[in-house]
Amino acid sequence: MEGICNISTFGISEGDRAHPRAALDADSVRDAYRRWAGVYDLVFGGVSGFGRRAAVDAVNRLTLSAGRRVLEVGVGTGLALPHYRPDLEVTGIDLSREMLLKAQERVAKERLGAVRGLLEMDAEGMAFADASFDVAVAMFTASVVPNARTLFAEMSRVVRPGGHLLFVNHFAAEDGFRWWVERTTAPLARILGWHPDFRLEDLLDRGAARIERVQHCPPLSLFTLVEVRNPG
Repeated sequence: MEGICNISTFGISEGDRAHPRAALDADSVRDAYRRWAGVYDLVFGGVSGFGRRAAVDAVNRLTLSAGRRVLEVGVGTGLALPHYRPDLEVTGIDLSREMLLKAQERVAKERLGAVRGLLEMDAEGMAFADASFDVAVAMFTASVVPNARTLFAEMSRVVRPGGHLLFVNHFAAEDGFRWWVERTTAPLARILGWHPDFRLEDLLDRGAARIERVQHCPPLSLFTLVEVRNPG
């Protein structure tokens, strides 16, 4: 298993890390992505493309043996949808109605037969029954939801035991200039719609989670793909 590098903190104390972080809630996320919906593909589509394709490639690989039922959490405008294998059964959810409308347009225009449904739903309280899916993937979503640990627990609940949870996200730097930028912009989370200082530990317990693969993605390893085997 490839691990995440541990980088020296160069004297940065836990006290220094205890910086103000604006709380996110469902309404602030909806408001942010209502603003982003019209320009999301243009602003974020290119830079996030490598991470998105890495995640979909992993889903396509895993479902060859793990089962065809796929949940995409935070489907957004549907940028990933054209890249799933056509024999899969993909359900996408998002909190933003405006983003979902863009995704629906994409599905209709490109006749994406793998997509079985696009639903407006809170990822921290999904309406699905336990073990409804074989694989769940969240791309650039973990740092958006108010409570990432709750997201992880819900994805684990709706995926069958032994299935797979995949996350692609930007995780905060341990030190240096990027750490300072992320720390400084953390209070703007409600305006941005995500936590710039989001850490892997905000999502899962490294000691308890069964992390099977970690892949750093271009550009500049800005995003990371984390593959977790669902317990049970």
